Amino acid sequence: MNKIYEKLGQIGIIPVIKLERSEDILPLSEALLKGGISAAEITFRTDAAEGAIRLLKKENNGMIIGAGTVLTVENANRAADAGAEFVVAPGFNPRVVDHCIKNSILMAPGCSIPSEIEFALERGLEVVKFFPAEQSGGLDKIKAMGAAYGNIKFIPTGGISADNLATYASCNKILACGGTFMVKDSFINEKQWDKITELSAKAIEIIKKARA
Repeated sequence: MNKIYEKLGQIGIIPVIKLERSEDILPLSEALLKGGISAAEITFRTDAAEGAIRLLKKENNGMIIGAGTVLTVENANRAADAGAEFVVAPGFNPRVVDHCIKNSILMAPGCSIPSEIEFALERGLEVVKFFPAEQSGGLDKIKAMGAAYGNIKFIPTGGISADNLATYASCNKILACGGTFMVKDSFINEKQWDKITELSAKAIEIIKKARA
């Protein structure tokens, strides 16, 4: 498996971050690191994403930097140029996926039905996003689909919380969970860095116990 994916698997949780101000990524990343989380997915839902990725890459503080909501080839190129080490999409767009493969951009496309997983396998992908996780059938659906498709791993995102994180993390089909509960918009906008550290540490503790 790709080394970035191996590292994400060891962490077990990927905060999914939406930023209105790119400069918030630096104190936010420090808050996550203090809580034991050394990965971040910065979504291209706002214009601040590309700048935030560049700032975090320049900071070089040990975070694994990802870009989320990568819907177009342009998004993928901008994310990679800014320094993203992996990109994620909510769905499976063959044009974007094929472009990423051709240009050695590590990508986890969204796959929530068997046909999409087969598209991913045909292209040699090892990891896919499962979104929206809870609304699409949750862990039961991942187990049912995963049983038919060998070693492929999932990053479930959507509806993941401190209450169900352990259930997901305990399954060997899960690489890592994507979550927003430790990086809510209100926490970031109100600069509640201590709260983010507290919830990050809680998430790491939940994952450790679930995998023990």
